[in-house]
Amino acid sequence: MRLVRDLSGSCLSPSGSVLAIGAFDGLHRGHQALLSAMRASAAERALPSGAVLFEPLPRRYFAREPFLRLIPPAQRLAGLAEAGVDHCLLLRFNQALATMSPEAFVEAALVRRLAAREVWVGADFRFGHRRAGDVDLLARLGSQHGFEVRVLETVAAEAERVSSSRLRAALLGGDFRAAATLLGAPYRYTRRVTRGQQLGRQLGYPTANLRWLSPLMYGIYAVRVSGAGLIRHPAVASIGTRPTINGREPLLEVHVFDWSGDLYGQRLTVEFVARQRDELKFDSLDALVRQMDLDAAEARATLAATP
Repeated sequence: MRLVRDLSGSCLSPSGSVLAIGAFDGLHRGHQALLSAMRASAAERALPSGAVLFEPLPRRYFAREPFLRLIPPAQRLAGLAEAGVDHCLLLRFNQALATMSPEAFVEAALVRRLAAREVWVGADFRFGHRRAGDVDLLARLGSQHGFEVRVLETVAAEAERVSSSRLRAALLGGDFRAAATLLGAPYRYTRRVTRGQQLGRQLGYPTANLRWLSPLMYGIYAVRVSGAGLIRHPAVASIGTRPTINGREPLLEVHVFDWSGDLYGQRLTVEFVARQRDELKFDSLDALVRQMDLDAAEARATLAATP
């Protein structure tokens, strides 16, 4: 997959392209259906496929309250590549882009940069300054510039529309069964392991530390870990800032059961199975270790009972 970050530059596909536009945060079943329909149409037309998306997410850019990012940027791009996208236009969402009119966005991104012949979007798609553009305006602009607009039919699960907002609510509520229904697979978070203070090793619970993107979902979880030779290996994980030692940076810390080795720099995928409790601050490290013993035992039991 070819990745491009800017609106300026030569056309990525002079012969034309078939595109999908969206946030693609989480890559849930709705996103999967949109990408699949776009890819099928691109193959039928014998044209390259493309995706237009933004970093940071527009909702995150405008958010005034804490916002749960569902997957890291690299995981999102890897998912698009796995879906067979040929060109990815990953635009920097900044003040200039936020204030761009719908007409200017279409001309710069879809026409000049990607030579769109067909554009796929969801029914609730909005774009341009103050979200002034909608599907009807996109279709009118398409008629002017020579591309067709295709709107994906609603993808539903358990009689409700599949959406990133619904997925966020499931994760924040610790409902990983519902999250798996929306995703078509268990919820997974993939990131490279970074070096930490190695306090867990001193306490008898060495951890692999992955940066966490949001000040949300803090707590203790039963998980499975893949990567660096591990395949869905049982583990217990903590998300939070480690208040007992006055930590600040949000981390996903994973203790892999019955395994030892060097994971620094490795890319791990953490599959969430169950939420066990909230993050707590303890009066001493001894009290923390006693609770970690209980957390580990509970995680082992949960994973043993969960296929």
